[in-house]
Amino acid sequence: MSEQKKPEAGGEKPEPPERAQQPGGPNPDLDVQAQNLPGQRGDAGEVIGVRRGMFGANNGGDTSGYGGLVRSVRLPGAANRPYGGWFDEVADELEGALEEQGLVPEDVIGKTVVDRDEITFHIERDFLPTVARTLRDDPALRFELCTGVSAVHFPGDAGRELHAVYHLRSITHNRLIRLEVSAPDADPHVPSLVAVYPTNDWHEREVYDFFGLVFDGHPALTRIMMPDDWQGFPQRKDYPLGGIPVEYKGAQIPAPDQRRSYT
Repeated sequence: MSEQKKPEAGGEKPEPPERAQQPGGPNPDLDVQAQNLPGQRGDAGEVIGVRRGMFGANNGGDTSGYGGLVRSVRLPGAANRPYGGWFDEVADELEGALEEQGLVPEDVIGKTVVDRDEITFHIERDFLPTVARTLRDDPALRFELCTGVSAVHFPGDAGRELHAVYHLRSITHNRLIRLEVSAPDADPHVPSLVAVYPTNDWHEREVYDFFGLVFDGHPALTRIMMPDDWQGFPQRKDYPLGGIPVEYKGAQIPAPDQRRSYT
């Protein structure tokens, strides 16, 4: 085996081990500026936690083989004007319509995010029905259709762990935007939009069923998938995996929360 030559004085230094290219691609934890990582935002945005392993298991239950993977949980930060394209037109019209109602836009819209060529307005939850009705009825906006509400749980996002996301489409102007509101685990209440967008009826029930977000003013907020007496909300990140052992041809497979880790 030939000996590795040392770099000559004044020559190019070898790449530090923490920046060296890994066989399977860049290491997200060590090379956060790499451009070919899925969802990579560099150092922009807001870090709300650190995720370890492929599925975020933190009790030794990661059996994916990626237990050494470390990624920061980073939310995109607020965008600066100009947003580009028709985004500025929608933002101007929305802010103007709110001012006409005697509201201060900065008190209603927490931040505006432009990420991956999509725009999201983060709305203070008390003003959600007002904003939705304005977006629906204003002739310059005309977001007539809400295709539903989805949710996500970020346990590390202190004080706003639960996020509800509404997808609004303007058939008149052929535009798509999002509204996002957040609520803490300790007070998981969000105003219902069924009175503005009746199609949200079952979508809000589903979010309540799986995430525990309570939509105040919903006409019949009951579980839609899980039994009425089910304890907890299965799609929250802190919900235990649980499960029962399974037998197959004489072999027993442990429940997910009891399988050994391969990391």
